[in-house]
Amino acid sequence: MSLAVLFIVPFIGTLLGSAAVCAFHQGIGEKTGKAISGFAGGVMIAAAVWSLLLPAIDESSYFTAAAGFLAGIAFLLVLDLIVPHIHATAEKAEGRSSGLSRSSLLMLAVTLHNIPEGMAVGAAAAAAVATDGGISYASALALSIGIAIQNFPEGLIVSLPLYRTGKRKSRAFLEGTLSGAVEPAGALLAFIFVSMLSSLLPFLLSFAAGAMFYVVVEELIPEASEGEHSNIGTVGAAIGFALMMILDGVFG
Repeated sequence: MSLAVLFIVPFIGTLLGSAAVCAFHQGIGEKTGKAISGFAGGVMIAAAVWSLLLPAIDESSYFTAAAGFLAGIAFLLVLDLIVPHIHATAEKAEGRSSGLSRSSLLMLAVTLHNIPEGMAVGAAAAAAVATDGGISYASALALSIGIAIQNFPEGLIVSLPLYRTGKRKSRAFLEGTLSGAVEPAGALLAFIFVSMLSSLLPFLLSFAAGAMFYVVVEELIPEASEGEHSNIGTVGAAIGFALMMILDGVFG
């Protein structure tokens, strides 16, 4: 299989999730939303650890991996300050002074959320191509599949509010799908960048892990744990983490 498969699989997850607006047009409940956020967070934490940080440590040292990890968090922190990385809920979008609608803010939040995921796939793909990258193609594919799984609910989370604001299903589907278009582009750019700087591969792998970790702590954990029924989010996170761990074990 080619590298294009690694880049496109996460986008397919978003596309299918956006298409699900046809089935879930009445909306999703609070408990379901918490389970989705927790699940997505669990998948991303497991992907950051098993598919990015551990290979980085194996190829360098704990100090290099820690430096890259913190640099990735710093990068997302700066991005959050420059372009507000808005929590993916209509309630938190309400009251912003940007002039954008709540559904547009939600689309922006998920689109920004997808940047580190694309970076992670591109970095893993570059490591799989490198002779001493420490990651097999199968392991990179496991990461890509794991991100696609958690992209499915993200596509629905974007397209559903758009439909409920009065847009046609086809338009809601299109805009939800476009929120994931940044991932293949980000993956390709990260792949090119990492390939050019192969000596920095362990640092860049852990950098991608740090960026993903920031998204989980900043966006997904609050969504899963706030208010009542927080245990549902915790169970969702555990299931997502276990699933991603199994995927990495089976494919890696």
